Amino acid sequence: MGFKVGIVGLPNVGKSTLFNALTKTAAAQAANFPFCTIEPNVGDVAVPDDRLDKLAAIAASKQIIPTRITFVDIAGLVKGASKGEGLGNQFLANIREVDAIAHVLRCFEDGDVVHVDGRVDPVADAETIETELMLADIESLEKRLQNIVRKVRGGDKDAVQQERLMRAAMAALEDGKPARVVEVDDEDRKAWDMLQLLTTKPVLYVCNVSESDAAEGNAMSNAVGEMAAAQGNSHVVISAQIEEEISQLDAEEAQEFLSEMGLEEPGLDRVIKAGYALLQLETYFTVGPKEARAWTITKGTLAPQAAGVIHGDFEKGFIRAETIAYDDYITLGGENPAKEAGKMRAEGKGYTVKDGDVLHFLFNT
Repeated sequence: MGFKVGIVGLPNVGKSTLFNALTKTAAAQAANFPFCTIEPNVGDVAVPDDRLDKLAAIAASKQIIPTRITFVDIAGLVKGASKGEGLGNQFLANIREVDAIAHVLRCFEDGDVVHVDGRVDPVADAETIETELMLADIESLEKRLQNIVRKVRGGDKDAVQQERLMRAAMAALEDGKPARVVEVDDEDRKAWDMLQLLTTKPVLYVCNVSESDAAEGNAMSNAVGEMAAAQGNSHVVISAQIEEEISQLDAEEAQEFLSEMGLEEPGLDRVIKAGYALLQLETYFTVGPKEARAWTITKGTLAPQAAGVIHGDFEKGFIRAETIAYDDYITLGGENPAKEAGKMRAEGKGYTVKDGDVLHFLFNT
């Protein structure tokens, strides 16, 4: 199950520096956090999770396999992208393929780095990209609404549903709001997702600040935070310059450098974790002497579907899941002590897997 976060931004905001640091850091990580380059602009990155190391230590696992998230460095955007300006068409096509957007915003002043609009205003930059995405959605909906009229007149139920959802999205967009503000019922969710509207994707604002502002942020990043909160989106503050420097260091040197800067962890770790949270993902674990492994699921996933992430046969032949909560596994010292203490539960098909569950699946072949 792959999840993609697209890194977007105007020219000269630090987007490429961030992506390059992300890839260098991942490439330099120990075997616990492998990295592979799928294409020059795609990075498959391990999600940092201290719980996995602790589980592996208790089980004496020979191998540690983290869960992963993919970051895509998307072509730069300029005003008019919705009309094909610059690399607009490529930009919009790539955005459709990702699950969420990490929007890098320049929150630093530097006379040597020219801003495309001649001024530094991250909130205005965010509005520029949001506007282009909204315009692209409006154009897409206008074309599809013209083509669906005949099917609606013919009484096609699916077409009636699609038209209703399209008009709801159009109403929001024409009111200057992204399509993600539309409330969608569960029975409409699949049809809504099939519309593939750009402004339905959740947004993480990445505030790129100077080294001196990395620990506390600044007035510009604070303004972005207020904007994100009002939108129901999230934001993180990093210094791409610091991240690039850290990517050149070994683990011990990197930790010492972070301490000197007053930082607890690399900003890239926060970006990765925030991207994971943005997609409403959770992690469950399988643990044994051979390997300790993290698996990605969406919140609310039932046990058979969680088993299917490992292999489709696990879902088809699902019998039950033996479940130990992470805290119980750690506190009691492993699977057998947890079982003896009555903390291992047998759960059926209706069980909703919880973040941190340590699971063993029983299934028919």
